Amino acid sequence: MSELIEKALADSDDTDVVVMGHGVLDQTGEVFKKLFGDAKGIVIADGNTWEVAGDAVVASLEAAGVELVDPMLFPAHPTVYADYDNVEKIRDHLAPLDGVIACSIGSGTLNDLTKRASDELGRRYMNVCTAASMDGYAAFGSSITENGFKHTMSCRAPQALIADLPTMAAAPQRCTATGLGDLIEKVPAGADWIIADELGIEAIDQEVWDLVQGPLPKAISDPEGLATGKPEALEGLVEGLVMSGLSMQKYRISSRPASGAGHQFSHTWEMEKLGMDREPPLTHGMKVGMGTIAVLALWEKILEIDFSRLDIDAAVAKWPSAEEMEAKVRRNFTGDMLEPAVKQTMDKYITAEQLRERLELVRQKWPSIQKRCAEQVMPAAQVEEILKQVGGVYHPSQIGVTEQRFHETYIRCQMIRSRYTLLDFLLETGVLQDEVDKLFVGDGFWAKRPWTD
Repeated sequence: MSELIEKALADSDDTDVVVMGHGVLDQTGEVFKKLFGDAKGIVIADGNTWEVAGDAVVASLEAAGVELVDPMLFPAHPTVYADYDNVEKIRDHLAPLDGVIACSIGSGTLNDLTKRASDELGRRYMNVCTAASMDGYAAFGSSITENGFKHTMSCRAPQALIADLPTMAAAPQRCTATGLGDLIEKVPAGADWIIADELGIEAIDQEVWDLVQGPLPKAISDPEGLATGKPEALEGLVEGLVMSGLSMQKYRISSRPASGAGHQFSHTWEMEKLGMDREPPLTHGMKVGMGTIAVLALWEKILEIDFSRLDIDAAVAKWPSAEEMEAKVRRNFTGDMLEPAVKQTMDKYITAEQLRERLELVRQKWPSIQKRCAEQVMPAAQVEEILKQVGGVYHPSQIGVTEQRFHETYIRCQMIRSRYTLLDFLLETGVLQDEVDKLFVGDGFWAKRPWTD
């Protein structure tokens, strides 16, 4: 285990043990016994993850003297989704098994499902990681789709993680690409938090910030190594992903330390079921990576604007009333997404008088915001190249998103979360639509990267 993870665990409320290294699957039983004593265990996996690690995990648990009930296995195909129906399936399966502790084998979906189901029963659990594909292994909360709307459901993180690097390295390359896509969004997410911090909306917790941003440069520094399976590169990525989860566990208020406007692109598309008809489905991290490029392309232009000279009267005059804002959301969403989007938008709505106060602060704080954010973000083209090298998504046409739909997503995704990001800042200063439009014309970032059939 790395020194960074060891130090983070000292302050962790939920996760007591992270075993990361080469050939560590055989430590699963020892860790289970140490944490849960004589409790019975159940392995939860799908056909794919069982094939990868099921026999080794069961052998380790049995060797340690853990009494096991029959495993709960989801099929390999079709792919299991992180929706609440599957949470209920696991919870209802575990409920009559009094005191039985789950050991899930998987990455994002199975971990999140078992996390929430166990928490609803007041039980702890542990997870054996199978891919470097997402940052939620050690996170407090599960990202679950419920009634068509994706949101983070409160639940305790796993009490232990077993991260066997050879097992994770053997996962399909798309898993590593999706993990890098998920992690690299922490770059603009950090800038989102800087804005919220400067404007007195949500102060930065420095200890939590360091957990995410500290290991981030190393974790994303060797895409070529990740593409070729270089052990050191994978170890850096896994460390960054685990640290990101531990940061959310420590912060607990929300997933703010690890999720910004780039994630909102992905969440919007996921709720619209983009890529769900593929097998395997289009991953969360692939879409997050695409959202990261989208947001960073916007940042490059925004940092050139002098908001210390903002025309506050003009911005306030353009600001919609509460009724107009709600009507705008209702024009943009239908079905299951509509009412949750209305609630999220109205939860962060401010009056014209409040807006004037905030914009006065924007004018005052802009030099500091500009300096700090310029140091935080990186060029969109650089992220584009990183994701291309590792086999990730780097253009919307790769995931079936038309230019019009992508253009509209910049505007729509601002409405699905109450968390304050760059998109809210631009909406309040009155330039969001204009600045987004510029990306698609002339020498704009997306105008220079035309859509292909």
